[in-house]
Amino acid sequence: MRKISEKAAAMAAMGPLFACPVCQAALAVDGLGLTCENGHRYDLAKKGTVNFLNKPVATEYLAPMLAARRRLLDAGLFEPFLAPIRAQLSAADRFLDIGCGEGTPTAALATSGATGVGFDISAPAIQLAGGLSTSAVFCVADLARLPFLPGSFSAIVDLFSPGAYAEFDRVLQQGGRLFKVIPDSDYLRELRQGLYHDTDKATYSNAEVKARFSVHYPQTTVTKIAYDFPLTKSQFADLMAMTPLTWQAPADRRAAMLEHPPVSIHVAVELLQVNNSAKEG
Repeated sequence: MRKISEKAAAMAAMGPLFACPVCQAALAVDGLGLTCENGHRYDLAKKGTVNFLNKPVATEYLAPMLAARRRLLDAGLFEPFLAPIRAQLSAADRFLDIGCGEGTPTAALATSGATGVGFDISAPAIQLAGGLSTSAVFCVADLARLPFLPGSFSAIVDLFSPGAYAEFDRVLQQGGRLFKVIPDSDYLRELRQGLYHDTDKATYSNAEVKARFSVHYPQTTVTKIAYDFPLTKSQFADLMAMTPLTWQAPADRRAAMLEHPPVSIHVAVELLQVNNSAKEG
């Protein structure tokens, strides 16, 4: 079966899920596209992905950066914090991956047996995601206006992406779960020390992000996860390409680090978890 037909069948099997970005009516699979009762249609691309944006959005997340990210994630860079999330998913779940990028984490989480849906505002990212061999489906969409019906997901996963908590609440089922991963102060500390040692970027605090999340979800549990991930010289170059932390760094410091890279990178994150969507009010 062609990829586009396979993904159309997968979307149809999900039942009511997608909402028309124009009129908010339910979208149903119609051949190799999605159509609402008001005649708005979104055709699937060759790889079975769908674009819900009215026009392209300029993004720095382009093919070379995304390819570098995939190589590192395939090597296991994110696995220590993906594993505890995946362990809490099952075939009974349908999860939404917020800002999924090129889809590697979405595919990894879908190996739990859960139905996975990933979206990103970057069309190049979703094009790359569409090439993955996974049961998950992918779409180009806007975080501020998620193209999904209310209560569509039993879990939401947000890895380093901004939070649109009103939208999260709308598309999450009653009793659903939210997993959000944020950088801790020591996240990629070798890069901060090497690139920004005499600037205000040399240090980082997640206090503001965590406080905003905790105000909306006061019953949040926090789990700290930290590890050192070994890197070859080429993998360090991929890390430099994939993380926005490096993009504005002085060219001479970038060159120096690429020439003499650290043997490992420190990954320190906090997993914020909400069960039963417990939030204020």
